[in-house]
Amino acid sequence: MKTEFKDNIFTVYPEGRIDSANAEATEAEINKAREENPDGELILDLTALEYISSAGLRVILRLRKKEPSLKLINASSEVYDIFEMTGFTEMLPVEKAYRRLSVEGCEVIGQGANGKVYRLDPDTIIKVYLNPDSLPDIHRERELARRAFVLGIPTAIPYDVVKVDNGYGSVFELLNAKSFAKLLKADPDSIDSVVDMYVDLLKKIHSTLVKPEDMPDMKELAYAWAEYLRDYLPPEKADKLVSLVKAVPDDLHMLHGDYHIKNVMLQNGEVLLIDMDTLCHGHPVFELASMYNAYLGFAELDHGNVEAFLGIPYETATSIWKKSLSKYLGTTDSAKLAEVENKAMLIGYTRLMRRNIRRHALETEQGRKEIETYKNHIIDLLDKVDTLTF
Repeated sequence: MKTEFKDNIFTVYPEGRIDSANAEATEAEINKAREENPDGELILDLTALEYISSAGLRVILRLRKKEPSLKLINASSEVYDIFEMTGFTEMLPVEKAYRRLSVEGCEVIGQGANGKVYRLDPDTIIKVYLNPDSLPDIHRERELARRAFVLGIPTAIPYDVVKVDNGYGSVFELLNAKSFAKLLKADPDSIDSVVDMYVDLLKKIHSTLVKPEDMPDMKELAYAWAEYLRDYLPPEKADKLVSLVKAVPDDLHMLHGDYHIKNVMLQNGEVLLIDMDTLCHGHPVFELASMYNAYLGFAELDHGNVEAFLGIPYETATSIWKKSLSKYLGTTDSAKLAEVENKAMLIGYTRLMRRNIRRHALETEQGRKEIETYKNHIIDLLDKVDTLTF
């Protein structure tokens, strides 16, 4: 086997098979190499390892007792499956070897806080995560998607994890699926039918109960946003905002958390949900706040933002928001719609103001203008809103 010492890391490259016929000799060879290079972290690069038996696994166990920081990398799918089935992946770091893909020239069909979604070909999309150390996030999103699917939510299930440049991506099969944003761009007159499908899926999501340990609580996040603004709002306004969020009843119904027309697809007549890393549970006011931001809040001071984000004009985005809210609430009563919209706006602007401050917007003239706009909205809305529930 080959070895390498570089940047205070000693890497061993076992090849072929480790089984009962050669496990003892393999262990002796690794120990000898380690004695000659005692410094630094020990890593086994399993790129060339084709198979490992129980005898080989015992070699790994004994190595780990001597090397608590031992890490295994670049395991093939077959070898990784052996480590996973035997519980080794819960005992020490084991990294799978991921095939490489390029998204150069691919169409961007969605973008969120954590990554971009590209169409690789008519059948396949890939979500590329912005954080290069995103494997835990990918596995978390895959688990959230699996839980939603089991609960009856029609969602695209990721079937592969790949390397993209220096980061990672999750691959989904979506046969000729089109986002609702693309459907509207191709046929603006289809807005009513698109909104009908869009809200029907939203109601299905919101009618689905989850276990509290399975998904984050959106109320906790919103409460943190409100608390964050205490230093930026008049004390009595900050107190009321925090109290309003705190008074929202705990709710175990599912929320998507980033529900807009680029995260809903149509595939062969079936509506599918994508981008599942924001799944959570809570009162629907938090979902409506996120929707308001996607269609209106982000683009309030620059209407071009919504076209850049969703690919539709600001007027169309406004219409989607108004029609969706009316269908979701089952009313055309303007007073009722305004009442619920104010509640969603209050949470939405709270999130936007905190977001901009955390992104150092106070350091620029445009940023200060945006923050002041959101602050004025919050103060005005707090005079109108006495409960966030509906």
